[in-house]
Amino acid sequence: MLRYLIEKEFKQTFRNAFIPKLILVFPFMVLLVFPWAADQEIKNINVTVIDRDHSTLSKRLSEKIGASTYFNLAGYADSNDEGTAILEDGKSDMLLDIQPGFEKNLMNGDEAGVMISANAVNIMKGGLGSGYMSAIVQDFAGEIRAERIRIFGKTELPLIQVISKGCFNVFLDYKVFMIPALIVILMTLLCGFLPALNIVSEKEIGTIEQINVTPVKKFSFILGKLIPYWAIGLFVFTVTLGLAALIYGLIPKGNLLTIYLSVLIYISTVSGLGLVISNYSSTLQQAMFVIFFFMIIFILISGLFTPIASMPQWAQTFTYFNPLRYFIEIMRMTFLKGSGFWDIRQQLAALGICAFVLNGWALISYRKRG
Repeated sequence: MLRYLIEKEFKQTFRNAFIPKLILVFPFMVLLVFPWAADQEIKNINVTVIDRDHSTLSKRLSEKIGASTYFNLAGYADSNDEGTAILEDGKSDMLLDIQPGFEKNLMNGDEAGVMISANAVNIMKGGLGSGYMSAIVQDFAGEIRAERIRIFGKTELPLIQVISKGCFNVFLDYKVFMIPALIVILMTLLCGFLPALNIVSEKEIGTIEQINVTPVKKFSFILGKLIPYWAIGLFVFTVTLGLAALIYGLIPKGNLLTIYLSVLIYISTVSGLGLVISNYSSTLQQAMFVIFFFMIIFILISGLFTPIASMPQWAQTFTYFNPLRYFIEIMRMTFLKGSGFWDIRQQLAALGICAFVLNGWALISYRKRG
């Protein structure tokens, strides 16, 4: 009986003109477009310089900022009022105000004044831009100090050189960080919400009533609904692995069997959630509204864009009930760090509990009438 139910689901899925195209096109869209769009690196920040010193070093600092890949030198202003007006008009994102006596104080070893003003309407751009600017100014001061040491010999204060090294993402490429998490979103949409919409659509057209009057058991019916989407999910995941390797050179460092085991547990979790939603929905509109409600909540508190540790304590508590949180952690740990089964055991256990609860709930809440 189960074999015929699975065969029915595959036939019903591939008779639909849209779903097979979606299954094939969606992974390409996620891997080709989303990693470039979901990029939180701030670049092309327009900077206006107010040079009150008009010295060689102040000009050199301005040129150093303009040569950075993060900043565009928008121009110069003669006064703070002029610079503020440019900032208010949106023609510039930041002001660099080089105070009088900048070169003299810097060469004498005194404090050299530089003021950075940022448009903080976009707090991300303003905060990160100020940080980038401060780092460039500090680096410039280090260059001048190193030149003084070469010319004049030792100084009273030692020169400290800091060398940074990015572990697991050497080039600090944000796409490498985002791709494993975007694969999680893809698995959620295909394997969690498509089964829910499938069942609700059967309710609307009345074909589910034909199943209800047959001797098919609830367990067999639900399993017959899920297995095809599990197979589709594993196929799509394999395609995304190939695309990530081919396009970005991102190859999982962890064991593939561990990764596929994690994927299978997660697919069963989100598909159980989809069935629960379908059991309580009578129309596609209801199901889609509830789906998007949960999708938005799960994404925002999953750690996809912002670290969970940066969230308020109440939000961190909610993340413990979010299966996306655990699978995103698993994907990033196995992809980038090469974590093994023992390293992700806690996340796998949490996913297993979610799968058991949601699928059990789906089985209990499904009412076979006939």
